Amino acid sequence: MQVETILAFGGHSEAAIQFYTTALGAEVIIMLRWKDSPDPAMRTVSADPDKIMHASFRIGNTILMTTDGIENLDQPDFKGFTLNLEARDDADAQRLFAALSDGGKVQMPLAKTFWTSLSGMVTDRFGVPWMVNVAAEEK
Repeated sequence: MQVETILAFGGHSEAAIQFYTTALGAEVIIMLRWKDSPDPAMRTVSADPDKIMHASFRIGNTILMTTDGIENLDQPDFKGFTLNLEARDDADAQRLFAALSDGGKVQMPLAKTFWTSLSGMVTDRFGVPWMVNVAAEEK
């Protein structure tokens, strides 16, 4: 069994995927627009047929999904979860944190903690909360 996360960006899925591609090296697996649905009845569900009906993208070993859905949200409200990124080392953590912070809001700047050499929390420009941690050394 596998649990995967679907992020509903309320009309901003394509921009979010582009951001994560640049910032985090995301790779698009599939991007299906409403107008391209194999089901003709689905092609008119969204007011904008160019919006994303379903997309999957990979960041590292994790697959995330997104949809613009049929909601008309100016800014999605992501609450009750945080996506965690494990960086290879301090330099990687600084690069990832800076990329996610661009246009976002830092909740906790990167700093040394008792569990890792660097940890920080940021909400990106799309409202998605992230924690960046340097991966623990294996013993």
